[in-house]
Amino acid sequence: MFEEHRNEENAGPMKKYMKDHFPFLGIKSPLRKELEKKFFKETGILKEPFNKEFVLGLWEKSEREYQYTAITYIGKFSKKLLKDDLLFLKQLITTKSWWDSVDSIAPLVGEIAKRYSEVIEETINQWSVHDSMWLRRTAILFQLKYKGQTNENILYQYILENAESKEFFIQKAIGWGLREYSKTNSDSVKSFIEGNQLAALSVREGSKYLS
Repeated sequence: MFEEHRNEENAGPMKKYMKDHFPFLGIKSPLRKELEKKFFKETGILKEPFNKEFVLGLWEKSEREYQYTAITYIGKFSKKLLKDDLLFLKQLITTKSWWDSVDSIAPLVGEIAKRYSEVIEETINQWSVHDSMWLRRTAILFQLKYKGQTNENILYQYILENAESKEFFIQKAIGWGLREYSKTNSDSVKSFIEGNQLAALSVREGSKYLS
């Protein structure tokens, strides 16, 4: 279905935007989402049990649009993901890793952690100090959509564990996490930023909504 919509004119700039990490078919998001919707409807795959083999099949394909579709598919099951699915998400986070896929998977990790809070201590605590930058970014961002349910102690713990990182994607994640939480608790975030030594990028990003 995707192949017949290959567009080399679009593919070049899309690949360049992702720093040449992945080839693209050249299918922009609106059309891709339309094709996904059609595929899901015609195949009835969403009515079947969650299929990890289907996800892995898409993950193994070269063009990046297939990974996006895999994440869309997982998202359709976000409320049904089980505790054991966290290890599957870890596999995806650490394979063909870049911010586009990792940032889309992080909220799915958050859905699992909402229902099985024990995974925070059992697994996500280890991710926050993992050798993999992408697992550390996921740990910082998994609560991104929690709003008032955010556990600030965990958020701040993970940030402090990574505060000395020189990695752009970690510094940016710290700022993003703080910025989102500031929409819910600006006083707490302001105090945290003022009371800790953070990278300039993290402070700049985290302070965007602070007066």
